[in-house]
Amino acid sequence: MKRLRFLLLTAVMLGMAGVAAAQCNFRNTAFKPGEFLSYNLYFNWKFVWVKVGTASMYVVQSKYNGQNAYRASLTTKGNSKMDKIFVMRDTLLCYSTLDLAPLYYRKGALEGKRYTVDEVWYKYPGGDCQVTQSRLHKDGHRDRRTVNPGECVYDMMNIFLRARSFDPANWKKGYVVNFRIADGNSLNPAKLEFLGRKTVKADNGVKYRCLELSYTEFDKGEWREIAHFYVTDDANHIPVRLDMFLKFGSAKAFLTSMKGIRNKISSQVK
Repeated sequence: MKRLRFLLLTAVMLGMAGVAAAQCNFRNTAFKPGEFLSYNLYFNWKFVWVKVGTASMYVVQSKYNGQNAYRASLTTKGNSKMDKIFVMRDTLLCYSTLDLAPLYYRKGALEGKRYTVDEVWYKYPGGDCQVTQSRLHKDGHRDRRTVNPGECVYDMMNIFLRARSFDPANWKKGYVVNFRIADGNSLNPAKLEFLGRKTVKADNGVKYRCLELSYTEFDKGEWREIAHFYVTDDANHIPVRLDMFLKFGSAKAFLTSMKGIRNKISSQVK
């Protein structure tokens, strides 16, 4: 379920912040502090879709090293049915400037018998992006490196915050957004392709007009599609449904509730 946290978040695009991070800033038009999103998670078990857990995301305004910042957290939790297939207990956290330049990312992941803690710190010396990455393994071994990728870089959480403010008004079917994604020990190319519009029913019983997108990563020498996902076709771009292609099967996530939404939900279909 490693990719699941990214996709719930899923949709798509980085700091000591302040003036030095200006080139990686982006105007937030999609969310406000106090937003809370929750989801049901399903897994295809022996050709039957079974509810296997929940996920939730919360955004608040906070401080990072004395600077005003957004703090976003995401928690995924499998239930007893999921535990029989795959144990999953993940918690993700990120900080970004109020202009959406990433400051910090942390992911603590218990996935099966594997436990890791990934961290990413962002700095912008001279206006360039510098990323320090760390992965702590279950046996106590830590991988750590600092790289200068020469471009703005994103992680699972910060890309979610930024991508929600994209303006798809002029996107045509087949339009692609390219970017790079960071975790505790790697930087990989990724892309988001716009597939059109579709009406989707969430687990709150409401139908929404959505943008349909495909997320793909380049890993181990080849491009691999990770998921199709659907976000509201309005200024909020809230993920409503995610169809995930995992290494051990297929999973889906459906929105169950939302609170503290910034803009009017104009995508609702009556």
